Amino acid sequence: MLRHEASHKSNEASQNPHEEFHNLQNDSHNPNQIFESTRPKELFFIRHGETDYNLKGIVQGRKVNASLNDKGRWQSALFYSRFKNFGFEKIFTSSLKRTVETVQSFIDDEVPFQQLDGLDEIDWGNMEGKIPDDSSRTIFETTLNRWKNGELDHGMFGGESPNELHIRQANAMLTIMQSSEQKILICMHGRALRLLLCFLIQKDFCEMDDFPHQNVSLYHLRFMDNQFKIIAFNDTQHLNEPH
Repeated sequence: MLRHEASHKSNEASQNPHEEFHNLQNDSHNPNQIFESTRPKELFFIRHGETDYNLKGIVQGRKVNASLNDKGRWQSALFYSRFKNFGFEKIFTSSLKRTVETVQSFIDDEVPFQQLDGLDEIDWGNMEGKIPDDSSRTIFETTLNRWKNGELDHGMFGGESPNELHIRQANAMLTIMQSSEQKILICMHGRALRLLLCFLIQKDFCEMDDFPHQNVSLYHLRFMDNQFKIIAFNDTQHLNEPH
C-alpha cells in the first residue's frame, strides 16, 4: 500500500495530543492496528450540503468558507428527516461552516458536537475560489491523474498533497475513535472523504476516486473486531424522499 512520508507534518499534528501518529503509522499504514484498543463504533460519514460554489463548479477547499445555498439546506433537511430519531451520540464536523450548517438540526436537538480541522477539505492552493477556465481545468485534471499514478506527495501550488492531508486526518480519527460514544455522525468534504475512506479500509490512496459522492450522500462504516467494514456505500436514498 502506498504510504505517506514520515517527514510530513501539518500544523494540527504539531499541536495535537496525538502528534506522534506519523511515527506510529510509519511502516504499517494499518488503521486496524492503530485503533485496535478502541470499542466498536458505527461511523456515519456525510459530505456537506450544496453551496453556490458547488453549483458553479468552483473549488472551495479550506480557504473558502461558504454557507449552504437553498438546495444545500433542503438536502440537509432531508437527511435530518430520515435520521433525526437514529440516536446519534456525537457529531464531528470540519472547521468550515458548510459542514456545521449541514448538521445544524441535530445540533439544535442538543447532540454534542465537536469541530476538527483535521476533517477540513484538502487545501487546493491557488485553485480555491476561482472561476474555472480551460487552463485551470487542465491543471486540476493533471493533478488528479498524478495522484492516480501514485504521486501522492504532489499538491496544487500552495496547497496540500494527499500524504499531507492524511496526517491531519489520521489525528482527527484518533480523536474520534478514542471518544466514548458509539454511534457517531461525521460531516466533512468530498476529496477529503475519499482519501479517508481509503485509509480506513486499507485501500491505496491512488484509488480514492473509487469512492463517488454527492452533496449529503452517506457512507456508513462499522468498526468491530479491529477492522472497518463499509455498510452503506454512497447512500443517497434520503435525498429521493419527499420533503
